[in-house]
Amino acid sequence: MEYASLIAEETGISRQQAEATIKLLDEGASIPFISRYRKERTQGLDEVQIQAVSICYEKAKELEKRKNFIIDIIAQQGKLTDELRKKIEDCRNGTILEDIYLPYKQKKSTKADVARKNGLEPLAKIIMAQNATDIYHAASRFINSTITDQNMAVDGALNIIEEWIAENTGVRELVRKTFFHEAVLNCKVIKGKETDAANFQNYFDFSTPLKRCKSHQILAIRRGKDEGFLRTSIDIDPDKITEKISHRFLKNKSESALLVKKAVVNSYKRYIKPLIENEFAASSKTAADDQAIALFADNARQLLFAPPLGKKRILAIDPGYRTGCKLVCLDEQGNLLHNDTIYPTPPRKEISLSAKKLHNLIEAYKIDTIALGNGTACRETEDFLKSLYYNRDIHIYIVSEDGASVYSASKLAREEFPDKDVTVRGAISIGRRLLDPLAELVKIDPKSIGVGQYQHDVDQTKLKQALEFTVESCVNKVGVNLNTASKELLTYISGLGVQLAQNIVEYRAANGNFKNRKELLNVPRLGNKAFEQCAGFLRIPDSENPLDNTAVHPENYKTVEKMASDCGCSINELINDKAKRADIDINRYVTDNTGIPTLTDIMEELDKPGRDPRTTTGIVNFDSNIKSFNDLREGIIVNGIITNITQFGVFVDIGIKENGLVHISEICNHFISSPADVVKLHQHVKVKIKNIDTQRRRLSLSMKETN
Repeated sequence: MEYASLIAEETGISRQQAEATIKLLDEGASIPFISRYRKERTQGLDEVQIQAVSICYEKAKELEKRKNFIIDIIAQQGKLTDELRKKIEDCRNGTILEDIYLPYKQKKSTKADVARKNGLEPLAKIIMAQNATDIYHAASRFINSTITDQNMAVDGALNIIEEWIAENTGVRELVRKTFFHEAVLNCKVIKGKETDAANFQNYFDFSTPLKRCKSHQILAIRRGKDEGFLRTSIDIDPDKITEKISHRFLKNKSESALLVKKAVVNSYKRYIKPLIENEFAASSKTAADDQAIALFADNARQLLFAPPLGKKRILAIDPGYRTGCKLVCLDEQGNLLHNDTIYPTPPRKEISLSAKKLHNLIEAYKIDTIALGNGTACRETEDFLKSLYYNRDIHIYIVSEDGASVYSASKLAREEFPDKDVTVRGAISIGRRLLDPLAELVKIDPKSIGVGQYQHDVDQTKLKQALEFTVESCVNKVGVNLNTASKELLTYISGLGVQLAQNIVEYRAANGNFKNRKELLNVPRLGNKAFEQCAGFLRIPDSENPLDNTAVHPENYKTVEKMASDCGCSINELINDKAKRADIDINRYVTDNTGIPTLTDIMEELDKPGRDPRTTTGIVNFDSNIKSFNDLREGIIVNGIITNITQFGVFVDIGIKENGLVHISEICNHFISSPADVVKLHQHVKVKIKNIDTQRRRLSLSMKETN
C-alpha cells in the first residue's frame, strides 16, 4: 500500500510531510524528538500532527494485514478472481472491506445453507428473476424426501434470497447512509428499576437523533444499560428503508416480486438491521470515547503543566479530624526531612500544642511555604494556620489530594518510603505536587487524578495511549534535570523507557552526578540512537558546557560554538550578552541538516537557556464565612477554582468538600460548543450559587453576572 498518499488525504498534510514523518517513525524516532529536532524534514509539523500521522500509519498497516489475510482465505477457497483481488487491494475502508469479505467468511450454518444443501438455490434464482407465472408450480419440482411440500420449498428459497440481500454491499451501504442521517437513539428505564436507576433518571424516557447525541449522554446511557437499568435501541423507519431496498430488486408486480419483497422485509429485520444497529452503536461509542479521551487528555495536560512553586522548602499537611493532621517537612528537592502529627481540629483541638510544634518545625527546617491538602478538615486547618503569627512571609496553598492516596499505597511509594505509613506518604505527595506537579503526578495513574468524565467507561487501550502521549509530551516539553529526576520521570523522556531510566538512576547512584551529556553514553545499554533521542530533553545545570542545561541538541553544539567563535567570545559570554546575539545572522549557519527552523529554536534557547514553559502559581482566597455545605446560601457570589472540565460544564472548588457544577449554559452569555473553548483548568473564577440540593449535596453554580 502507498501509505503516504493515504495519510496525507486523512490528515490534511502534504504527501512529502507524510512520507518524511513515516520514515522518521520507522527509524525509531519519538514524536517529541521529531517535532522538536526534525522540523526541516517534516516542514514544521507539530506534535499533534505527527501523532495523527502515527495513528493513521498504524491503522493503515493493520488494514493491509487484514487485506492480505482475506485474500489468502478467499484464495484457499478457490474463489479469488483478479477482479476481486483488485477490489480488495484498492479498498481503503475497513467496514467496506468486511462487506466484501462477508460472502466468503466462515460462519455458523444458516437456514440458507440448509436450503442450498436441499437443492433450493435454483428455485431462489427463479424467484429473483421474477419471470415465472406460477412460482408454487415451479416449486413442486423441488419436492423430495426432505422438502415435503411447495410452501417448504418456497420458504427455503426465500431464506437464500434473504442472505443474498443481507450480503449485498450496495444494500448495506444504503442502510448505513440512512442510519447516518436518520437514526434515532431511544432509551427507556427497565420497569421496576426506577429507584435503583435514580442516577440515570435523565434517560428514563429519552429519544434523540443519534448524530446529535452528546458524548457524555452516550457514555451515560451505555453505563446505565451495562448496569441493567436501561433498555436502548437505534432505529430508523423500517417501512421507509425496506421500500428503498425493494426498489433495488423488484422488477414488476408479479407473484415472484411479492415474494422478493417479503424476503427484503425479513432480511432487514433478521440480518441487516441488527448488524447495522450494532455497527452504529459501536461507532457512536467510539466517537464518544474519542471526545471524552481528548477532553481527558487536555485536562491532564493542563494539570501536568500546572505551574511549579520552585525551589522552596515546604511543610505539607494532610488534614484530618480524629487521626490528626499528618505533616511533613521537605527540602527544595522534595526530600523528606521530618514528619509529625498535630491535632488542631476537633475532637482533640490541641491548638496551643499544635501551634508550638508548627512554629518549631518552620524555624528548624527553614520552611518557606505550607501546602495543605483539600480533603477532610481542610477549612478548619486552614483557619488554624491563618490564625498563627509567622516571623517570615509564609504562603499557604490549598493543594488537590486527588490521587495522593493512590500513590501512598503504591509499590513505588513503599519503595521510596518503606518505613512510613500511607498517611505520611500522602502528605509527601501533597507537598511535592506543589513543588513540581509534573514530577509528582507522573507517579500516579492519570485516571486517578480527577480530571475527566467516564474515564472508566471509554476504550482503555485508547485512553492509555492518549494519556501516555500527553505525559510524554509534557515531560519532554519541560525537560528534566538529569541529576535529580526520578526513574518515573525519566521513563517518559524520548528514547528511554523503563529499563534505560532504571539504568540511568543506578549509574547515577554508583558514579555520582552526571558532569555532562556525553557521559550518558557510559550508561549500560544506552547507545547512540537512544542518546540522539533523549539528550536534548535532559538538563545538567552544573555542567562544564552551558549548552547541557538548554534544549539545544548536542548535534548542534558545533553550530553554537561557531557562532561564539565568529563573535569572538565564549558560549557563556554569548548566552549572557544580548547585543552579541542580536548581531548574529542565522542565515550564515544554514547547512543541509540545519535549517532556519532549528536555528531559530537555538537562538530562542540561548535567549532564555533552560527556561521552564510553565507559568507561575497563584493562590485563590476562598470565602472565609463558608467552611461547609451548610454555610451556603443561594444567590451569593464566591471565589472558586476550576478543578475539572467536561463536555456538559465545569466543576468548581469553592473551598468546601463538595465541588459545584457550572453547566455549559451558565459559563458565559453567548453560545459555546465546549467549555474548554473559554476556560482552563485551575482558572480562578467567581461563581454565583444558583441551586442547593441538600438531599444529594449537589451545587448548581453560574459564572454569569458575577462581576
